[in-house]
Amino acid sequence: MVSKRVARFNRAATNRVVRPIAGRTPGLALVRHRGRRSGRTYRTPVNAYARGDDYVIALVYGADSDWVRNVTAAGGCELQVRGRQLRLTDPRIVHDRTRKDVPPMVRPALRLVGVDDFLHLTVDYAGRAADNERQGG
Repeated sequence: MVSKRVARFNRAATNRVVRPIAGRTPGLALVRHRGRRSGRTYRTPVNAYARGDDYVIALVYGADSDWVRNVTAAGGCELQVRGRQLRLTDPRIVHDRTRKDVPPMVRPALRLVGVDDFLHLTVDYAGRAADNERQGG
């Protein structure tokens, strides 16, 4: 897992650079979530991978990161991935030292930085259809 010091630097500097491309670049996505206490909306760049009807997000900064706690407390989030906006529900933190749910070419890098916790979320197709109906689409 990456240190808290690096996490703070990335939040202040790197995320600002990555955020504009994260929702369109393979392997990167933007999690849109609401703060548990502040109620503010946040957009956090993450490494996300499709796995059937689930998305798997590598918890590079650990399962106790604020954005992870926000998503689990809310029961889901929105994910912008490859230009699409998805609603995700049923957040589950999975500890997996084999990293079997991420692409094989990504596993060595995650192993190198000690990532073996992942957030699994399920695409909410029903919620997406309801949103489309409300928006007239």
